[in-house]
Amino acid sequence: MPRQYQGSIISKTPITPAGPFQCGAASGVWTIDQMVGWQKAGLWPVAGNTDGTFAIFAIGQSPTAGTTTRNKYTYSGCVNASAAAATNVSYSGSAAGNSTVGIFALGHTTIASTIRNKFTYSCCSNSSATSSTAGSEEGAAVGNSTIGIFALSGSAGSVTRNKYTYSGDINASATASSASSYGGSAAGNCSIGIFTLGYNACFSKLSTRNKYTYSGCVNSTATSASTPNACGSATGNSTVGIFALGAPLTGSGAAREKYVYSGCVVTSGTSSSVAGQGGTAAGNSKLGIFALGYTCSGPSTTRNKYTYSGCVNTSATASSAVSYFGSAASNGTNGVNM
Repeated sequence: MPRQYQGSIISKTPITPAGPFQCGAASGVWTIDQMVGWQKAGLWPVAGNTDGTFAIFAIGQSPTAGTTTRNKYTYSGCVNASAAAATNVSYSGSAAGNSTVGIFALGHTTIASTIRNKFTYSCCSNSSATSSTAGSEEGAAVGNSTIGIFALSGSAGSVTRNKYTYSGDINASATASSASSYGGSAAGNCSIGIFTLGYNACFSKLSTRNKYTYSGCVNSTATSASTPNACGSATGNSTVGIFALGAPLTGSGAAREKYVYSGCVVTSGTSSSVAGQGGTAAGNSKLGIFALGYTCSGPSTTRNKYTYSGCVNTSATASSAVSYFGSAASNGTNGVNM
């Protein structure tokens, strides 16, 4: 039988506000006490709160072994601070999230792992999340406000993807990629995710990209990269994704590409300050923060700030430790995951 839950809505399931950003919703009629409770939980929509404020970076390999260390990067002021640690020492993970949580696939622990962690932004806490269907490392992930799509890669390559529904922490199978691969990267908007596949099972770099349409879970061809590449990183906003090519077939490894979702157009992006691979990235609707990973000097603390308007690349505050093969998620990009 239906029951009347918070919000004075008759429903079989409780109603939860979708805050804290002003584009969220709190359907129904609420008491002041209920509103205050959800504000404290960081889930009440707030007028003027229009964008993500920080990113969580899992450091990954530092310098030769995995770590539990995470950093919190606050975009305003470019402040780097400690964040709640992972449950296990690991590297080569991937992450996706919405405005309230980031889901981190830990990647390689002592083996390619099924372990995932849930990072709750409002209280900077870490807890267990529903595991993947198979062990993976060097995967990639992207999503919108309701789901994350995780490519479960590994050194032998894989076509397997999982769909993680944030509400209920439900993991299910997702439509497979077009080819077995690992060492890829991904970025997207609220309706599609663009996956660069990375290496194939024979350790050859690919220029192949897939477009994953969340509605219907449809996988199709996306515009290829300009050169085969792997071990890159990507982030973006509702209109463009910026892909760091990582280890391209030719060139210095500083190259980036801009993927315009409307029309699936690929153009050159502004290069990084130094060549790197095994990096990671996260951002909001205005800028992306790229950890460059392994540079010519070895594992690095270097980060770059990429401002989408004008495609301007500048220095960003360094990480707390040298690292590569990390992962990252942000607490929201307007028009993408909030």
